[in-house]
Amino acid sequence: MQTPTPIIAANWKMFKTIDQAITFVVQLQGELGPVHDREVVIAPPFTALQAMRQIMNVPGFRLAGQNCHWEEQGAFTGEISPLMLRDAGCDYAIAGHSERRHVFGETDEETGKKVQALFRHGIVPILCVGETLEEREGGKTFDVITRQITAATEGLPPEASAKLVLAYEPVWAIGTGKTATPDQAQEVHRFIRDKCASLFDKDVAKGLRLLYGGSVKPDNVDALMAREDIDGMLVGGASLEVPSFKRIIQFHTGEK
Repeated sequence: MQTPTPIIAANWKMFKTIDQAITFVVQLQGELGPVHDREVVIAPPFTALQAMRQIMNVPGFRLAGQNCHWEEQGAFTGEISPLMLRDAGCDYAIAGHSERRHVFGETDEETGKKVQALFRHGIVPILCVGETLEEREGGKTFDVITRQITAATEGLPPEASAKLVLAYEPVWAIGTGKTATPDQAQEVHRFIRDKCASLFDKDVAKGLRLLYGGSVKPDNVDALMAREDIDGMLVGGASLEVPSFKRIIQFHTGEK
């Protein structure tokens, strides 16, 4: 089976005005040019989506939403729907990010509803899973990830499961400066692939793109990407500056 195309995704969270977002993307695209052997996915604030759509015209670049509601429309003040994300030009959207789960109280069931809704509107979910420090120290990492994946993919059609992108983001490593070692990350990524093989299909699992997120930086991306079951990065703080994000996009590693 062909090796999955790597994804390097930027999650800007609540950073950058529209002008700042435009300046960043124009500079990044100008310095990188077309990208053919990996995908560069950028998830800006919702306010910048339309402007980004107008200027993101270099091959290999894709637009993503940071979150969504599962309904197409309705009386949900402050929410944005998959239909709106699609209309804004998004190919991807993040679902179940740890900040949505642990800061805003999003449940596994709600994340699953978002995954289903995104697929219905032709948007590929980047499903985030991961454990807290307490759960890791309690030996519950695999139990937590099993629960999160199972809840989010229940009833997913086979053709959808094959397109799903999963991101392992250990909660204890997000914004803390701590990073899972390449061995720790690989161990969990291998578990995720094996779990998806049992939930979906072995061939589907082999082709899934599994991203790592958690204090990704230019100085650790190569070692992480060298691991067999790591197919990309979900980058937070290091994606806010062109030089650091550019270096992460340009990771280099030997054959897996």
